[in-house]
Amino acid sequence: MTLTADTGRVPTAFTYWEHRKNPRLARVESTVRKLFGTSLFPSDDLAADFCDSLFHGDPVAENFVDEVFASDPKAGRALLDRALVEGIDALDDVPASMRVLFDEFETLPEWVRPELVEQGAAIWRRWGTMLFAVAGGITLEMYTEAAVATPLSLAGGYAGDNALRRFLETCQFWVDTSEPGALLSIGSTGRATAMKVRVMHVAVRRRIDGHPEWHTEKWGYPISQGYQMLTLLGGSTVPALALRLVGLQTTPTEIRALLHFQKFMGHLLGVNVDNFPTTIADSLRMTAMVSAARSYDAGVHGKELIESFPASFAPRPHQKGLARFRARYNYGIYGAYTTLFMGPATRAKYDMPSAFPWILIVLARFPLITALELVRRIVPGVAPRMERIADAHRRSWLRAQMDGREVEFDAQGALRR
Repeated sequence: MTLTADTGRVPTAFTYWEHRKNPRLARVESTVRKLFGTSLFPSDDLAADFCDSLFHGDPVAENFVDEVFASDPKAGRALLDRALVEGIDALDDVPASMRVLFDEFETLPEWVRPELVEQGAAIWRRWGTMLFAVAGGITLEMYTEAAVATPLSLAGGYAGDNALRRFLETCQFWVDTSEPGALLSIGSTGRATAMKVRVMHVAVRRRIDGHPEWHTEKWGYPISQGYQMLTLLGGSTVPALALRLVGLQTTPTEIRALLHFQKFMGHLLGVNVDNFPTTIADSLRMTAMVSAARSYDAGVHGKELIESFPASFAPRPHQKGLARFRARYNYGIYGAYTTLFMGPATRAKYDMPSAFPWILIVLARFPLITALELVRRIVPGVAPRMERIADAHRRSWLRAQMDGREVEFDAQGALRR
């Protein structure tokens, strides 16, 4: 790792400070400051804090997993499920670490504004399946980084034939956590899902940390605080702006609500959100910092993850009739979405499905979606109806893709290698 008096701990593969010295990037930064009167990047103090966060995990949840899951993972999961359904006070002899975890989980921070949390969730519902498409495409960009790709490759969840199953679990997470009242109501399905994902992250960290293929000095801690914060940003400002390419219009006020929604979700997931951006400008500065720090070092692991995503939608031999037609459509349209939501230079490096002719469908829908967005804003009663339709569609799409399978949010199995 790199240690300096100015920046503190920095994983050597996170090359932000080195790139800041690049004359070309310095010129871009200077131009932005002249044109907009603001910096392209966060303050050095915030950047240093972020770099340090790449070495930190979730000690509260990790203590719980170490105490409750270590000897008998199945019993630990059963205990967790009971607490999430019945409430922790319904349990006898609650382990101390579990009490601490649930006290944190069930305490509403003073900074939370419930109306903004609900507004952010409603925006996700309104986006419908387009949230799945844009978040999936944006995520592929970060699979070029070994710090992100290595844990996923070792765990095997997002690679090869497992890619669709894990992606659908992520889609279920998005659905569960954006239902009305999902994050604010203790005992809700959304909060239960958030806790299961939090514990799943701990399980992956525990098995990756110390693995011969994981290099702490290069990448920090597996599924670190920093990269979890980036995942939260991947559900707010960046997708809101990217979805303008398909006609969905999200206002600045709505984006700020999304940031608040994601900040609270991060709290439930065990992320330290003290420095989480609350403005669009700050979120874009953080995005610029991470973009400047990329090292494109994921190699074959990143290639497998990136190429597995669109390929996972391709028709399977057992699919016939309507199911096969639906799979062929999803394969084509998700290939088109990767063209929209991945950087062209990144996409060109990998074997991705052709965007043509499916991109024509996206282009043809653009005027209609734009018109509907205008109607939604100006005609009373239309907005909630469109939200309900989009929500129903995303649920129907997810059920069809799951094909009878159940989500588990479990990562207790052995690593691939």
